[in-house]
Amino acid sequence: MWSEHVEPSGELKGDVEQGEGELAGPFPSARRRPVANGTISRSESDWEQQYRRTVIISDTVATAFVVAAIGGFFGVRDAANWHEKWGILAFGTELLVLGALATSRAWAPAVLGQGAEEFRRLGRSLFTAAVVLALGGIALGSHNIRLWIFAAIPAVTAVTMTERYLLRLWLHKQRNQGRCLRPVLAAGSPATVRDLISRTRKFPHLGWRVEAVCTPYTLGRGADRLDGVPVVGRLADVANHVRRDGYRVVAVTPDPYWTPDRLQRLAWNLEGGDAEMVVAPVLMEVAGPRLHVDAVLGIPMLRVSMPTFTGGPRAVKEVVDRLGAAVLLVLFAPLMLLVGLLVLADSRGGVFYRQHRVGKDGRQFTLVKFRTMVAGADRARAALADRNEGAGLLFKLRRDPRVTRVGGVLRRYSLDELPQLVNVLTGSMSLVGPRPPLPEESAAYGPDIRRRLLVKPGLTGLWQISGRSDLPWEEAVRLDLRYVEDWSLALDAVILWKTLRAVLQGQGAY
Repeated sequence: MWSEHVEPSGELKGDVEQGEGELAGPFPSARRRPVANGTISRSESDWEQQYRRTVIISDTVATAFVVAAIGGFFGVRDAANWHEKWGILAFGTELLVLGALATSRAWAPAVLGQGAEEFRRLGRSLFTAAVVLALGGIALGSHNIRLWIFAAIPAVTAVTMTERYLLRLWLHKQRNQGRCLRPVLAAGSPATVRDLISRTRKFPHLGWRVEAVCTPYTLGRGADRLDGVPVVGRLADVANHVRRDGYRVVAVTPDPYWTPDRLQRLAWNLEGGDAEMVVAPVLMEVAGPRLHVDAVLGIPMLRVSMPTFTGGPRAVKEVVDRLGAAVLLVLFAPLMLLVGLLVLADSRGGVFYRQHRVGKDGRQFTLVKFRTMVAGADRARAALADRNEGAGLLFKLRRDPRVTRVGGVLRRYSLDELPQLVNVLTGSMSLVGPRPPLPEESAAYGPDIRRRLLVKPGLTGLWQISGRSDLPWEEAVRLDLRYVEDWSLALDAVILWKTLRAVLQGQGAY
């Protein structure tokens, strides 16, 4: 129903947050007051504006620091050619970057601290600044402009993205402790609202807290709560409760009551207040860049574009995969050599384990890993079938007797998967994608699950950063299908970044 969003894009976000407690830290506490039903609701979210100001100031200071540092460094190296125009260029670069951030809405509260969209807008802004700077340099005939295009802008990009990520870590930590949350009034059928409440509690870092519920009918005497959240009224009462109790988000979930006319009237009734109205579309597993709102014959329509399986972005992904794999193989070569020696010293057998897997369009390939089990482990699998702890079609054991001592460490930190970089380099895998299935697994796929095979399998993916083997089978499939449907270069970048943390934590790896 409501889908997890790793990459929000300004539209409806299904993953939300549940928590309790007053705000703490450098952001002021939002004003709260008791209401008639006994819940506590925020009339204002002061922390949102304070967080936005903090981001703007941080971006400004980071840009100024980088521009001053680069300008000063090259000024010292080439003092003879330093002149007043360099100071003007430095100041102009600073203004251009900040102007691009403002016009691209990179400081919009809806995207700050949310998924890949924040970094997508940040990258787009800085790319725009570089292009405008280049065109300005050409128009003015300035050769010194190259310093600011090829040194200053990339440095600003690296520093601002790091600064944004650190701020986001702080914000998510606060939200995991029940702070910096947006109070939500959910309005819809009990089943869909219950699903929303469940997801807010499961994904706390995205910042929603359902504080009240409106349903199409009364639930009966004594049933004035839905999963612990107070039921404050019926769907026709939504606007009155929002005006009275100061909710920041009105989340409209599916119910036959919500006709186009009623939704329009609700939107009109919420005008002039601070509440944001979000409506769950029917296609909840389709999100991000594929959803567009268009006016067709004067009627607002939700347009769903086709998944991107070819074209320019896919070509870029292919190049990044090959180059990234080559660079990583060179960087990890000493570590891989050490791991290989440890595998040989720990138990009899070869260094590598080769296995047939199914890739794009159902084509089989040979996946390469460091050996983590004793020799002949495949033949012993049948005897362990009754102990299977894997979800769905997967075979997994938390304490598999076939795993060697070194193999256990390699699996925990995913070091056994490093040789798969060769698979990426040769084109049978991608750095990011769905989990590569075994032939017997893919043979049991239904038509919907077979959509996983529309793209190359990945060395990492949404499953890797969301719990790996601890995930239920249905959730792992949903994440893979969501990646296929909503793929973007920005999503790949976020997954690669988060993979490092998932690997270091070792969660779900066995």
